Amino acid sequence: MIVADTSSLISLTTVDLLNTLLTEYRVHTTETVIEELENTAEYDDNHAQAAETVLNNRDQITVHNDPGEFTSSRVDPGEGTCALLTKELDAEFLITDDLQALPELQTVSDAQVAISPIVLKALVQRDILEQEEALEKLDELAEQRNWLGAPIYRRAKNLFE
Repeated sequence: MIVADTSSLISLTTVDLLNTLLTEYRVHTTETVIEELENTAEYDDNHAQAAETVLNNRDQITVHNDPGEFTSSRVDPGEGTCALLTKELDAEFLITDDLQALPELQTVSDAQVAISPIVLKALVQRDILEQEEALEKLDELAEQRNWLGAPIYRRAKNLFE
C-alpha cells in the first residue's frame, strides 16, 4: 500500500506511469492532496495536465479525509496529511518528491518515505519495466520536472546503481 502526495502523483503521471501505478499498487491519498491537484489543474502547463489526469482517475485512488494537520517550514499541508495517513493505514510507503521535507516526514510517518522514482525501481524489480526503460523514464521525469542537475535527480539515479 502506497500513500502518495501531490508532487509524486504529478511526477509519475508526467511520464505516463499513473495507470501502471494504479494497477500495481493500492494507492491512497488525502482530501488536501485532491485540493492541491485541483488548484494545479487550473494552470496551463504540463503539470496542470498531469494533475487533471490524476483527478480523472481518482476513482482508482482511495481518498481519505484528512487525518489531522501537520505542517512546518519544510512540510506543506498535502505532505503532512499524507504522513499522518500512513500511520492510520499502516502503509508501507509514503511517496513524495519534496527532498527537503523527507527527513521531517520520516519522523512523522511510520512508513518508508521515498521519492517517486522508487516506483520506477520497484517496477523494474517486479519485471513490469526493463531497467533501460525505467532509466529513460527517469531522464524524462527529470526533464519534465526540472530536476536535471538537482539533488533529487542524483538521488534517483543512485537508486539504479
